[in-house]
Amino acid sequence: MNLFAKIYFDEDVSVLIAALLQARGFDCVTVRDERMLTQSDPLQLAHAVVLQRCIVTHNRNHFEQLHLYYLATDQRHFGIIIAARRTHYDLAQRLAILLNTLAADEIENQLLYI
Repeated sequence: MNLFAKIYFDEDVSVLIAALLQARGFDCVTVRDERMLTQSDPLQLAHAVVLQRCIVTHNRNHFEQLHLYYLATDQRHFGIIIAARRTHYDLAQRLAILLNTLAADEIENQLLYI
């Protein structure tokens, strides 16, 4: 069991957010790190599952649909966090609070909004 969720940042989230969280000790990777730039949202979520990471995105519509699809087809994901667009510092702060509040297994298969 992992205490803290590991994070995978979708390409619409600034890489600076990942850097701010990494500086706080969180395990984060970006689509750029994983060489997944320009890949479709279903492929991004599938890759996050392979990595056993929660995905963070600003793309509400597609990822809400993907979450429902995963539930309907009994597929597992490690969490989807839909983040409203905010300043880098504010978003990193809100993510840090969420990651310090919920254990990895509490985020698994959840669709969360911050």
